[in-house]
Amino acid sequence: MSRVYNFSAGPAVLPEEVLKTAAAEMLDYHGCGMSVMEMSHRSKDYQNIIDTAEADFRELLNVPDNYKVLFLQGGGNTQFAMVPMNLMKNKVADYILTGQWAKKAAKEAEMYGKVNIIASSADKTFSYIPDLTNLKISDDADYVYICQNNTIYGTTFKELPDTKGKTLVSDVSSMFLSEPMDVSKYGVLWGGVQKNIGPAGVTIVVIREDLITEDVLPGTPTMLRYKIHADNKSLYNTPPCYNIYICGLVFKWLKEMGGLSVMKERNEEKAKVLYDFLDASNMFHGTVVPKDRSLMNVPFITGNEELDKKFIAEASAAGFKNLKGHRTVGGMRASIYNAMPKEGVEKLVEFMDNFEKNNK
Repeated sequence: MSRVYNFSAGPAVLPEEVLKTAAAEMLDYHGCGMSVMEMSHRSKDYQNIIDTAEADFRELLNVPDNYKVLFLQGGGNTQFAMVPMNLMKNKVADYILTGQWAKKAAKEAEMYGKVNIIASSADKTFSYIPDLTNLKISDDADYVYICQNNTIYGTTFKELPDTKGKTLVSDVSSMFLSEPMDVSKYGVLWGGVQKNIGPAGVTIVVIREDLITEDVLPGTPTMLRYKIHADNKSLYNTPPCYNIYICGLVFKWLKEMGGLSVMKERNEEKAKVLYDFLDASNMFHGTVVPKDRSLMNVPFITGNEELDKKFIAEASAAGFKNLKGHRTVGGMRASIYNAMPKEGVEKLVEFMDNFEKNNK
C-alpha cells in the first residue's frame, strides 16, 4: 500500500527521508550492532545522539547561550503544572485564553496560585486572537502565559503580547520549528514534539537560565524541577531515547531543507493553496478570522453536519486521512505541518473541488 496523506493534528506526519533513515538504522545504529531502542542512555553512542540533537536544535532556532534546552517527558499536561511549580514565586500569573490548551493550563495553574485571565476569545469559540493592545498585566504576576498556535481552533499569534517586562511563557507545540522565532523574547517556550518534530513522548523546553532555580513551590516533585533536568543535561532518568533520536533526524532534515526561513516560506505557500480555495468556495468555509489564521492547522466546515460526515468518509477512502475536526469546532481540520508536502495540499484541494461539484 502506498503512503496516504496524513492530515492528523498529532501524532502527525513525519518526513519520509527521516523514516527511511530510521528504518535503515533500526537493527544496527552506525555499526554498533544494536538499535537505538536497545542502547543505554549512559553510553557514548547515545550521548553523541542527544548532544548532536541539542546542537542542531540550537542552531535551527538560534537559541541564545543563556538558555537551556531540555528534552523532557510528560507532554503538555505536565508542563501545565511544571510552569507554575517552578515560576510562581508570588503565586500570581496572567493567562491569555485562546483555546482548550490555554484553558487547561490556566485551570492547572489555579492549583498553585491566583490566575488572572487578562484576555480571551472564548466568546466566539476561540475563532480569533483577542486584542493584545494595552493588556492589564498584573503588577505581581510571575509570568504571562500564552498558547501561541491553537491546534484545535486554527488561530495563531502574529505578534507577541507586550508583557511589560514580565516573563513570557509560550506553548508552541503545533508551530514548533515551522518558522524562525526570537527566543530572547521568551522566558520559557515549550512544545510537545508529536505535531511538527517527532513521535509522541518528548517535550522540548527552552528556558532562560535565570529562571532555573532551587526556589520552587513546596511539594514540587524531583522530576518536575527544571533545575534537576538542566543540571543533568536531560539525562537525570532514562529519557525517551529513541524518540529523541528521531527528533535529531528531523533537525538534520530541517537543516538540509535550508532551515526555518525556508520552512516558513514553504508553509506559507501550502497554507495559501488551501485558504485561497476556502475563500473562493461556495461549499467549504474557514472558521477563523483571516488575519489570525494558522499556517499549521486549518479548520473548515460546510455548515451541514451530514455533508461534513460524507466528505470525511469519501476523503478518507481516497487517501486523505485524519481530516475530522475537533468535537468543539466540528467539521474538518487539515494540519499541514512541515512534513506535509505541498503536493498533498494541492491534491486535497483538487479533491475538495470535485466533491463540491458533485454535491451541489
